[in-house]
Amino acid sequence: MQKQTKNQKVVLVGDGSVGSAYAVLMMQQTVMDELVIVDIAKDHSEGDALDLEDTQLWGQPKWVHAGTYADTKDADIVVITAGVPRKPGETRLDLVQKNLKILKTIVGPVVDSGFNGIFLVSANPVDILTAATQKLSGFPANRVLGTGTSLDTVRLRVALGKQLDLAPQTLDVNVIGEHGDTQFAAYSPAKVGDQSLLDVAQAKGLSLDDLKQTEDGSRKKGGQIIGLKGATFYGVATCLTRITKAILNNENVVLPVGAHLDGEYGVHDLYLGTPALINAQGVAQVLPLDLSADEQDQMTASAQAMAKVLNGAMATN
Repeated sequence: MQKQTKNQKVVLVGDGSVGSAYAVLMMQQTVMDELVIVDIAKDHSEGDALDLEDTQLWGQPKWVHAGTYADTKDADIVVITAGVPRKPGETRLDLVQKNLKILKTIVGPVVDSGFNGIFLVSANPVDILTAATQKLSGFPANRVLGTGTSLDTVRLRVALGKQLDLAPQTLDVNVIGEHGDTQFAAYSPAKVGDQSLLDVAQAKGLSLDDLKQTEDGSRKKGGQIIGLKGATFYGVATCLTRITKAILNNENVVLPVGAHLDGEYGVHDLYLGTPALINAQGVAQVLPLDLSADEQDQMTASAQAMAKVLNGAMATN
C-alpha cells in the first residue's frame, strides 16, 4: 500500500511482547492509517512489519513499516514500550535506572526530529518514565501521558465482575495512584449505574474487607502472570490501544491513565493513575475522584513514594 496524502500516524518505539501485541490490535482499528515500528533490533521490526501486513485483508488497509526516529517528525502519537521487562521476583521500581537510560536514548531523537504530537508511555516503572518523558522532552504535560493504572483498573473490574456476577463494563471503579505496590482501589466513589458499588456488594453479602481481598488479588495478578509465562502483554496492549483510539478519534472520553497532577488530590508535579478526559489534546482534563479520608491518605502516601523515586532517579541520571 502506498502512503496516503492525509493519514493518522502512530510510531511504536519498542517491538517486544507489549509492542507487538499493541501493533496487532492497532492493525484492526479504523483510526490509524500508518504504523511505523522502531526498535534496536531492526531485523525483528522489519519482519514484524511484513507479518503485520498480512493482518489487514479483512480490516482497513494500512501502511505498516519499520522505521527510525526521523519518522516521528509528522506522527500524531509516539508510543513507548521499549525497556527491560520485569523478571519474576522484581518490582516495577527495580527497573528505574535501566529503563531511564533507555528512555533518554529515545526521547531526545524524537524531539530532535521535530515531533509535535503526543507521547504515550507504557514502559515500567510507567509513572516514573512518563514523568521523565515530560521533563526530558519539555512538552506540555497534557501531551505526555502513560498507561498508569489503566491495566490495574481493568484487572480489578474483571475480578469484581466475576465476584458480583456483573459485566466488568458496568462497574465504575478505578484503581489510582502508582502502577505498583502503593496503588489502591477508590471504592468510596465507585458506582454501578446510579448505585454505590459498596451498596451493591453489601446486598450480595460482601463487605468492604471482602472487596479489599479482591483488590489484593488483582494487584498480584501481574506477578502471577509473569511467574507462569514470563511476561504480561495482552492486557496492557489493549489499554494502549483504547487510549490511542481516544486520542486519534478526539473522543472526549473518561479513561484511567497516568496523568500529570498539579494540585489534584493535593499532589503537585507528578504522574499518577487517575481518571482523565482524553481527546486529541491528550489529557484534556484530570478528573479527580471524591476520596474518603483513608483513600486520600493512601493517595498521599503513593505520591510521596513516587516523588522519592523520581527525584532520586533524575538526580542520578
